[in-house]
Amino acid sequence: MEKNSKIYVAGHRGLVGSAIVRSLRERGYDNIVTRTHAELDLTDQRAVTAFFDAERPEYVFLAAAKVGGIMANSRYRGEFIYQNLMLECNVIHEAYRHGVKKLLFLGSTCIYPRDAVQPMPEDCLLTSPLEYTNEPYAIAKIAGMKMCESYNLQYGTNYIAVMPTNLYGPNDNFDLEKSHVMPALIRKIYLGRCLAKNDWTALKADFDRMPVEGVDGSDREAMLAKMAKYGVRVNPATGRVEVEIWGTGTPLREFLWSEDMADACVYVMEQVDWSDLAAEKTEVRNCHINIGTGKELTIRELAELIAHTVGFDGDIVFDATKPDGTMRKLTDPSKLHALGWHHHVELEDGVERLYQWYVNK
Repeated sequence: MEKNSKIYVAGHRGLVGSAIVRSLRERGYDNIVTRTHAELDLTDQRAVTAFFDAERPEYVFLAAAKVGGIMANSRYRGEFIYQNLMLECNVIHEAYRHGVKKLLFLGSTCIYPRDAVQPMPEDCLLTSPLEYTNEPYAIAKIAGMKMCESYNLQYGTNYIAVMPTNLYGPNDNFDLEKSHVMPALIRKIYLGRCLAKNDWTALKADFDRMPVEGVDGSDREAMLAKMAKYGVRVNPATGRVEVEIWGTGTPLREFLWSEDMADACVYVMEQVDWSDLAAEKTEVRNCHINIGTGKELTIRELAELIAHTVGFDGDIVFDATKPDGTMRKLTDPSKLHALGWHHHVELEDGVERLYQWYVNK
């Protein structure tokens, strides 16, 4: 990419897209095209065609997606598969029609089988069944990756798919129903800390900034009810504040700071071509690249780390009647390391950074 190349970042307001925009600007790329969802609905084929007709981007980062945690994935299965399939098909196809020089498609490590070998290499894709709770989202991401692969083979395009592990960082989604595990735990444990300290000024400010199912900071009883619904409550037997978390706390998870992920994405866009990844393959498949740290911890250990960071001295409890999701999904980042990139931000530092971003925002 040249510094004045026209670059379209789809999903620029999200956790992933906003980090990519910052990384591009830090590297001196100043011709970045973005659209909000209100300005461009990527599930609308005609609208996407009109956008590409007008803007003619040379490079595309496809970071837009319908995303959520285990609760949202379970409740909105139809929305997750439909919206992700539609936006991927529209953007990838119009990129081909308009001669985009290079496209980077961002998937997710949930594409890998529930019982995949650990750590998960790229070649374990489609070797056994997916995790049920996020199957619709995973299938949509696999379809997007295979679409890139198939267009490369048939049309000679240069589309690369990367599979980031669990991401966290600035502009994360802290909605208690729809967020991923890291921001959900930070917010819940922060609310628990405020409740334990009887700090209603902070609780009101939090609910006013980000209402929970329409409840803002104007009604104390309604706030207590919503917090209790999402597992933040005073235990009547002990009188102590507790934060309840779905599952047993035993699943292992890997986390990557979103700005590290963005740095890796721009690095791949600058340094790697699809032909490099497909070279010497008899059957061309699994040319995607894992982006991760290769390090993991349990959900219980994560909750304890966040509690220590936030200063919450109440109780962390686990509801074993709720699903755990995949028990382990650690990426094998060997391919990325061989291409010359390694992560920079370790988890302890990242949790502190995200907590400070949340309370200051």
